[in-house]
Amino acid sequence: MKLYGSLTSPYVRKARALIREKNLACEFVVADAWAADSPIPALNPLGKVPVLALDNGEVLFDSPVIVEYLDTLKAPALLPASGAARWETLRWQALADGMLDAAVSRLLESRRPAEQQSAENIRRQEEKIARSIEYTERCLGQGPWLMENRFSLADLVMAVALEYIDFRYPHDWRGRHARLAPWLAGVSARPSLIGTRPPGMEKK
Repeated sequence: MKLYGSLTSPYVRKARALIREKNLACEFVVADAWAADSPIPALNPLGKVPVLALDNGEVLFDSPVIVEYLDTLKAPALLPASGAARWETLRWQALADGMLDAAVSRLLESRRPAEQQSAENIRRQEEKIARSIEYTERCLGQGPWLMENRFSLADLVMAVALEYIDFRYPHDWRGRHARLAPWLAGVSARPSLIGTRPPGMEKK
């Protein structure tokens, strides 16, 4: 298998971290979706990363589909196969992806020429992120994991989302969420997350 993507994409990082958690044989191919000679549009008509090329020639995209497929390749499963736990895990993934979407939208807006930036759009994205962080802390239990008593996909995707916010929208959310800060510190110490941090991301 080959996983195509950039080093800084948090959506790609989800798949890379899961590959490490599962110790799967998968080559990582660094590819810029925006480059003129990028292989991405030929693999994914949406022109987005990540893209997973399977050994049989088939291609999968995007990150929720890829991480679910990779999770089926080796036990133990990080995404439950059925029941309430499955839907709860997928809800966490939806929340984490929404946080990433908001952080990316905010970043792109802030990179436009100053006279073209929408302060309203930036504010709206920041409010989404703030509500999501508050929700996450409110749902934390007493243990080290978001669900049950073991590490799951919920922990992986939420840790990626919070670390990306630290990377691209640094602000003192920890000062207002004293329980969530140590939770993230514990999860982000896993080798799968340490080994997939993008260049320039400092450990908080």
